[in-house]
Amino acid sequence: MSTPQNPLGSGFTAYSTTLDVIRGIDLTGRLAIVTGGYAGLGLEAARTLASAGARVIIPARDVNRAQRAIAEIGGGIEVQPMDLTDPVSIDGFARSIVRSGLPLHILINSAGIMAVPELTRDGRGNEMQFSTNHLGHFQLTLHLWPALERAQGARVVSVSSMGHRFSDIVWDDINFERRAYDGWGAYGQSKTANVLFAVELDRRGRTHGIRAFSLHPGGIVTGLAKHISTDRLIEMGNLDGNGDPVIDPDRDMKSLPQGAATHVWCAVSPQLDGKGGVFCANSDIAAVQEGEITMSLEGRDRRTSEVAPYAIDPNSAERLWTLSETMSGARLAT
Repeated sequence: MSTPQNPLGSGFTAYSTTLDVIRGIDLTGRLAIVTGGYAGLGLEAARTLASAGARVIIPARDVNRAQRAIAEIGGGIEVQPMDLTDPVSIDGFARSIVRSGLPLHILINSAGIMAVPELTRDGRGNEMQFSTNHLGHFQLTLHLWPALERAQGARVVSVSSMGHRFSDIVWDDINFERRAYDGWGAYGQSKTANVLFAVELDRRGRTHGIRAFSLHPGGIVTGLAKHISTDRLIEMGNLDGNGDPVIDPDRDMKSLPQGAATHVWCAVSPQLDGKGGVFCANSDIAAVQEGEITMSLEGRDRRTSEVAPYAIDPNSAERLWTLSETMSGARLAT
């Protein structure tokens, strides 16, 4: 079964913002969870969902920091403790949601880390970017499954990036045990995993009313880039000479409201009703890249918004699911 990776002609563009895609959408009575929802793109997505009437829960390792971040939003958002690298913490958070009896309508898996310069491992020995960006969200989603089913029309949104083009899954050495560590390669592998997860999650979830999507938000300078120096960001074209972010959507360099627009579009747009398992960009379904797959860190050239074929391969998606079960210990209840 192939993934229906065909652009819709949604009417939105790289310039569209969260306000554009939420216009006319009423989320009153809906529950949303946004990981990473207290900073950057996640905060912008959480703010937008709350503005449309949703109750938004942000799981956070640093609860005080998260509460400070949402203090000026004006309601509709709450913070609960959870650490994506701690399986016990993930289970505790998910258990509280499931036991509440509430339906979970929207899950946006937005938290992540990028280009960690030195090899770091979680408590189970897994490489930290793969652990945080993929395995933590895999475990969280599976353990929230009963709440997602209750919604009878839930959406799970995995925030990937064009960084998936840095690397396919290196199946025989995901954890860099036999090869030299490369921070961008590790990031790319984890972002490919985000896309593949959405493909297989949608296949397994659609008969339960659960649809899944992945996306590229655009090139936005946020705290995610903390491991990249200011000089390097200027060299890459992401910051100007004064150290301010360059906003040029034609070259995939966006503001926060432009970057988070695709998060929100995937989560709520009626244009995606009956669809799923697709990679999105610029608030539309992305096309599939043909020819050689390349990725450049330089932001001065217009970037593609197309998805690499290996990231939407259904056989790889099923293989990753099985492997992720083994690596995380998480499984769907049968």
